[in-house]
Amino acid sequence: MASDVQHEALNHPDQGIDGQTIKEENLQFNGISLEDHWPDPPTDRERFLVDLQEFHKQRGTTLDPNPRVHGKPVDLFDLFRNINSKGGYDRVSAEKLLWRKVATELELNQHHAAASAFGAKTVYYKNLAAYALKRVHKKEPPPKEILEDLTAKGGDLLSRSTETFRPPQRYETVANGNETEGSDEDASKTPKANRMDIDEPASGERRSRGLRQAPPQRVLFQPDLSSSRRQNTFQGTNPQQASLTHMGLSVPLGLNANNNSGVFSAQKHDPTMAQALTFRSLATPRSNPSEFQKKAQQLREARLASARGFEPPKPQFMAPGTGFAGPNIYIRTLNALRSGIDEEIGYALHHLVKISHERGDKFRFEAFVGFAEGLIEQGLRVGSLFYDVSWKISWLGYASDDIKSNDTLDAVDGTSDIVDRVKKLSRLDVSDDVQPEKFQLSLQKCIEAGLVLRNMAMLEENARYLSELWPMRDLLSIILSLPPLTCVVELKHYALDLAEQLTKFWIFEANDPLYSLLLEQIEQGQDRGAILTALRAICRISMNLEEPNRLQNISIKAITSLMEWTLLDDDELVEACLDFFYQYTAVSNNVALVLDNTDNGVIPLNSFTHTLGRLLLHNSNDSVSKRLITEIEVAAANDTVLEVPQDLMEQLITISEPDRSSTWLKACFEEHAESYMTQIQLWQAYQNRFQLFSNPSKPILQAAEFIKNISATFTGTSAQVVTTENPPKFIIKGIRPKRVPKDTKGRTYIPCLWTDPKKKSETGGKKTCGSFYLKPERLFEHVVRDHIGLAQNVHSGKWEFEKLRRQAKEHKHRFHCHWADCQHFAATKGTDSPYKVGMHVKTHLPHQNDAAVQQSSHSGVKRRKITESEASVRADKCFDKYIGRDLPAVYQEYEWRNTATDDRNNATGMPLTAALVLRNLARTVPRAVTGVESDKSIKDWMEQLFLPLMDQLHYVLAVNKVLAPNIYDLLEAIKRGTEP
Repeated sequence: MASDVQHEALNHPDQGIDGQTIKEENLQFNGISLEDHWPDPPTDRERFLVDLQEFHKQRGTTLDPNPRVHGKPVDLFDLFRNINSKGGYDRVSAEKLLWRKVATELELNQHHAAASAFGAKTVYYKNLAAYALKRVHKKEPPPKEILEDLTAKGGDLLSRSTETFRPPQRYETVANGNETEGSDEDASKTPKANRMDIDEPASGERRSRGLRQAPPQRVLFQPDLSSSRRQNTFQGTNPQQASLTHMGLSVPLGLNANNNSGVFSAQKHDPTMAQALTFRSLATPRSNPSEFQKKAQQLREARLASARGFEPPKPQFMAPGTGFAGPNIYIRTLNALRSGIDEEIGYALHHLVKISHERGDKFRFEAFVGFAEGLIEQGLRVGSLFYDVSWKISWLGYASDDIKSNDTLDAVDGTSDIVDRVKKLSRLDVSDDVQPEKFQLSLQKCIEAGLVLRNMAMLEENARYLSELWPMRDLLSIILSLPPLTCVVELKHYALDLAEQLTKFWIFEANDPLYSLLLEQIEQGQDRGAILTALRAICRISMNLEEPNRLQNISIKAITSLMEWTLLDDDELVEACLDFFYQYTAVSNNVALVLDNTDNGVIPLNSFTHTLGRLLLHNSNDSVSKRLITEIEVAAANDTVLEVPQDLMEQLITISEPDRSSTWLKACFEEHAESYMTQIQLWQAYQNRFQLFSNPSKPILQAAEFIKNISATFTGTSAQVVTTENPPKFIIKGIRPKRVPKDTKGRTYIPCLWTDPKKKSETGGKKTCGSFYLKPERLFEHVVRDHIGLAQNVHSGKWEFEKLRRQAKEHKHRFHCHWADCQHFAATKGTDSPYKVGMHVKTHLPHQNDAAVQQSSHSGVKRRKITESEASVRADKCFDKYIGRDLPAVYQEYEWRNTATDDRNNATGMPLTAALVLRNLARTVPRAVTGVESDKSIKDWMEQLFLPLMDQLHYVLAVNKVLAPNIYDLLEAIKRGTEP
């Protein structure tokens, strides 16, 4: 009953069991939502992980909180929600390729989709399967011996129990006719009947059909030729069988790894190996109720038959040919393919499609002799569907007389005239609209054979194996020579995919039939997919060999088409065309052909070079980098306590203590974590400034109170004692003097930086004035009056510049600007005009209004604006140094337009290929010009092709640092080509 319900759920993927709808956001089981069925479901990640860890602790299993699949982390919370949204573990395991979809949604696919899907399934099986049974389905999970301790093969967790579970059989090796340990399915079973989804490269969708039933197996009688003497062979028990036997499970005989043959057991016999103790399970009402009831029923029937005088039924003997699994699916399909029976061949091809798609990474031709040859022979049958021919393969070479026949292929040296033979054949009347059933079935087998070969060739070992078979090249030529009908488009795409994988192992002459057919796909083809695959196959010729790919006999039509396709907005096609031209332009004879037809106006080479220049910045990313010009300049600390400006002192003496000391501290000191001052130094500075203004109504603070007030004013300071010195030093940690004071409103004073060249400072430099003014106007008046020596007229209030100029002329005195390190008048050794000096001094002072800033911008003088709300002066750079402000570092910005890079940060993609094509042209044009019948010299050709690109090349060299080395090589090649 349960299996019928599950089967109905699989037939209706949008419905759950009992017809209940399964939604992505609110999953329902049996009509009850997850929130109703699970009273307190964890909705956030942390609660979920805590609940999951507690569950595994109670269950006695190990939780992997950070599982990985192919090195990628798996989020257990996202995996749990994803699987439950799709109906649970059994539902996902029952539907084909659904685990792959889960792996794709979780971004776990890396190299092989099947391995990633099985990895995601294993993570869920080991960590979340039992948890989902307990929390979501409200069922007691089976013991860990038949759940977490086993591999994640199969499904049916909802119905799994110790009575119904049968452990899977294990096989030794594929080459011996057995499945490998990494197999996904039981080797005794064939793939399931539902057809898989295949990512086929051909256009259009293929018709899906049900799984063919295997024809009845024909088992030949094999007499027992072994000796009648009894041989003692070791019968080992694997750990999985032993663990299941302890649990009371019935273990089938097939689980023993030594039951294949007596010879195999004898080979594995090791006298020194300790024999494992085998326990026989005892069926009891508690351990195995169903088996116990079955045995009890048999005993009752035996007693009843004995009481009535009937003999109990005798055990039935095994019928001949039954009781063993037989060959696995690999050997089965190989024998079926080589049998020559249509039913067997159809069965083999149908299953090989799935095997090659899912297990192509482990399925190798070398392990199965005749497998590749059988597929090639099946593919050759497509010729008899469209032509009056039945292709045969001769493995005797020229020694055979059959090789001269038109329908016989040379498997030793290849059939060099295969295309001519196909053209001589009589074509059958085949309709592209409606075909007979027999024709369609035969064509389908040929397509499946081509698909299997295509899937198998994706593995490097299989591609190398196929490349050594000459009939493989003849098969590709025959398929590509088929009539242009819709029914063979899929098969031709498979042939082109095969050619893409195999041409890297082949060397083609100019008249090779397969090489010519690949070029026809470019010249005459209208299918983008066929053109793209043919281009890739041509570019891969002899890639794995030392012989270079010269790409001979390329028609002018094909070259013109390829150049025009580079103008399309199709990155994949453009990149394939550039790869072709990269190899084509490396041969001077090819470039000579292009130049000859360019001179005649047939090939648009000039337009092509412009396109290459444009592609040098294809998909570039704009970025900005910085280069350090000047490092940060850290201002030196001030060790001297500032003198209080006169206007600020007038404000301080009106304030009562302790507010007065706090205001003075804020005006002249600042917090600094790495600095400190002695307590006596601070106390003496306070006394020197305010002792004269002390009176009984406003006394100054005592020393202890003043020290406490410092910590109250600056919360980051603290009173400390330095005991390492003798005598100990009492300090205030976290305070230092300011270089410029502030008034009671927080406004910064402007220092006068006028220096006296005749006086030296304590550090040996020029001594500055040291006066402070709150407004620039007052500072300007101070400089003009006290330092330049100008006086104001008592009546008019104007500055007497002319009077001072005459006095200076009489005494031969010249005026200079001594503001900081100003050297404005140093070149002329001063000036005789005090007016010029006064106007120049204004350029050093900050501004207070926007009009002055605008005026200075028009005059070309860079000056700054200051407002009363600013907490610091932003004047010249000398102000920043004097105030003690750290000067920031100066950087120069560079704008880049870098293109794509690889893992090693090297250029890649279309920009790199375009640069390499231009470089090949620059190198080969000088050698190719000698073979061109033209009046142009080498310099003329180089200027015609590259002179219009020089600006673009220099721009790319400047802004694309990823591609810069390649552009440099290109410019060097152009320079060498243009030199006489």
